[in-house]
Amino acid sequence: MAKVSWFLARAGLVALALSTAGAVGPAFAANGGGSSGGGSSTPACKPGYVYDSNKKTCVKATSGLFDDKQLYAQGRALALAGRYAEALGALAAVRNQNDSMVLTMIGYAKRKSGSFDEGMAYYQRALAVDPKNVNTREYLGEAYAEKGRMDLAKAELVKVEALCGTECEQYQDLAKAIAGQPDE
Repeated sequence: MAKVSWFLARAGLVALALSTAGAVGPAFAANGGGSSGGGSSTPACKPGYVYDSNKKTCVKATSGLFDDKQLYAQGRALALAGRYAEALGALAAVRNQNDSMVLTMIGYAKRKSGSFDEGMAYYQRALAVDPKNVNTREYLGEAYAEKGRMDLAKAELVKVEALCGTECEQYQDLAKAIAGQPDE
């Protein structure tokens, strides 16, 4: 949860701050409100729509009301809150589908929702765009650890260390996953 809060604060998207229950705040939500876990009082919107708290209604995600940064932030927050289907809806509305971070979060949501191989393919696409994306490296390493491929997970840990050292959050999280410690 600290990772999500830091990102949202950094992006200046206070309206998207997560509640302590892990739900997305009232700014907007996409594709099926709360069905993926975390719970939310935000109304559910059908696929391709997001909730606009100013208009108090669902609007087309492609309506131009939200820029890529906002849609990515929403998708990331939803994914990290365990609301994968909703996250994928928000991320699908991002206009730049070749952005390394967008590809990474699509991969994360796909992997965590059970489409492991599809998630891995998105991670590879993200790394083709930006081989130094430390977030992709972390999630790829975590995926390898989930599948018991500790050799590959440790290889990603070495790459993460080269990118940001041993004190960065990505290194710490991946090291915990390799050690079999549960995500906080």
